[in-house]
Amino acid sequence: MKSLQHRWLGRIAGFGLTLLFSLCAAAAGFEDTMAERVRACTACHGEQGKAGPDGYYPRLAGKPADYLYNQLLNFSQGRRHYQLMSGLLGTLDAVYLREIAQHFARQAVRYPAPVPGAASADVLARGKELATRGDALKGLPACVRCHGKTLTGVLPQIPGLLGLPKDYVNAQLGGWKTGQRHAQTPDCMAQVAKRLSDADANAVAQWLSQQAPPFAYAPALNAPEGPALPVEFDCRPPAKTAVMDAKAPLNARVSAQAVRGAYLARVGNCALCHTTPGGEPYAGGKAIATPFGEVYTSNLTPDPSSGLGQWNADDFWRALHFGVSRDGRRLYPAFPYTSFTQVTREDSDALFAYLRTLTPAPRTQQDHALRWPYSTQWALRLWQALYFVPFKLQESAPVFNGTQHSEQWRRGNYLVNGLGHCAACHTPRNWLGAQASPDAGGARVAGQQAYAPSLRDPFEAGLAQWSETDIVTLLQTGAAPSGHTSGLMAEVVTHSTQHLTDADALAMAVYLKSLPQSVVQPAAVRAPSAEEMDFTRQGGRLYEKHCANCHGDQGQGREGVYPSLAASRFVTAAQTVNLVRVVRQGGFTPSTMRNPRPFGMPPFQLTLNDRELASVLTYIRTSWGNRAESVSEFAVGRLQ
Repeated sequence: MKSLQHRWLGRIAGFGLTLLFSLCAAAAGFEDTMAERVRACTACHGEQGKAGPDGYYPRLAGKPADYLYNQLLNFSQGRRHYQLMSGLLGTLDAVYLREIAQHFARQAVRYPAPVPGAASADVLARGKELATRGDALKGLPACVRCHGKTLTGVLPQIPGLLGLPKDYVNAQLGGWKTGQRHAQTPDCMAQVAKRLSDADANAVAQWLSQQAPPFAYAPALNAPEGPALPVEFDCRPPAKTAVMDAKAPLNARVSAQAVRGAYLARVGNCALCHTTPGGEPYAGGKAIATPFGEVYTSNLTPDPSSGLGQWNADDFWRALHFGVSRDGRRLYPAFPYTSFTQVTREDSDALFAYLRTLTPAPRTQQDHALRWPYSTQWALRLWQALYFVPFKLQESAPVFNGTQHSEQWRRGNYLVNGLGHCAACHTPRNWLGAQASPDAGGARVAGQQAYAPSLRDPFEAGLAQWSETDIVTLLQTGAAPSGHTSGLMAEVVTHSTQHLTDADALAMAVYLKSLPQSVVQPAAVRAPSAEEMDFTRQGGRLYEKHCANCHGDQGQGREGVYPSLAASRFVTAAQTVNLVRVVRQGGFTPSTMRNPRPFGMPPFQLTLNDRELASVLTYIRTSWGNRAESVSEFAVGRLQ
């Protein structure tokens, strides 16, 4: 009997050790693969991109790589409209988007059988007719004419139509028909959709959704033979894909001054504000939200009618330094001349020289949508008289505001407070929109679900305790051992700070590290009630299910991959708007030259309701040594 007990105890112990080793192996079994990097995609689109369970998020696996790449570009550049997709892709460059497309194109996953529908025989017959023969009277080509005889797509960029739920097909046809979805010219599907009646669109969707995908589902190499299609249905890829790429080289013949101006334009992040989604770079027209209405950015290309074609270097300097346009109009401070006034005349001339090298892009200037009296010039004159003094460079260069500083510190100050205009977001404003003291003291960003944290508060984004190396790494890659960027700051890294020279990045680090830190004691956290403890425990269970696989059982994260949540001031900050946003909407660390293939986080607003999200956030803000206030369901719900 004793021997039997020993044998069973040995087996149990052996099983326990085996389980322990298996768990340890699983914990250590992280692999740096594209599948790991695109978790943000498969959370909605299913494992390997096989399609989401609700029928709304379509299949990605096996579709032509060029098609997937074009759709990713369309989302990132505003031709397709879905907030979660646009937010996820906004900080990824075209090279990484193509890698993601190629990854999903290589996935081979069996298609499920069609779900039986309730469409009548007449509806299905009409759908089959349109899909296989078209409608000559309405000028509609058959679906098979472009999407292949078996409707499984055609290389390099025509997708298959089988295996898609009817609701998804209907939604996409409706999007094309109404202009909510469009592609680069020629947009043949928009032409098709506009000629389809609602009944015909439904018939096609119903019939396609009832067709069983073939076992060997693969796009054809060539389009079917047939008569030439009208030009409006010619869906050959455009000769050149328009991508706003700040890394694109300049024409070799431009002057050294213009080359320097191109660098300064990146440091100043000019393209981000002066380019509409999917629009011509620097052509303006982007809406900038303010508490008083919307201001539309101007056209910086050398177009003579709507841009800077008739401006000269003096006009441009006056706009940057004095906030006055070529025709004498006062400019709205949504254009941050309150910071750009510090830009030197030499740099202003270089910027203008670069802008003169751009391709002219005609664009009708949209009138600002501001409330009265903020829309008047006399109000602007009064505002400038009260709050704006053009910058005067001190005569004694090594001395700044009465203090001796190094050349490196002064360069950092110039980049942060002048060209970089960091205070435009990080400084609180008064009721008339003027920057209040102290500079970089933290502020909610107008019109955005975002908070620009204080650069002077060690519990927000103060950098006094960071090493200069970590600050440089954050500016140039968007991710450092002590923190990651997300949201608006990730856009700044994508379009601006990643392009900093090492010397300029270090100068900014020296200046930011020198900012006086406010003496702020964290607020005392009261003891939670029994109800609040139950709420937190629920969050713990949800964390274990949805978060621990990436961020660890103890919130330790994975260095260089998934950020730590323990002892994270991003997690414990008093302002929770950024934390709520990133968990709700997900996102990628920006793809940069030094970190070209970042990892992503899925959006949890599709998985967790407001109360569940609040409980998870409360759990991570009160665990592993974190001591912060709980997050309420109301706080989550108001950030839609």
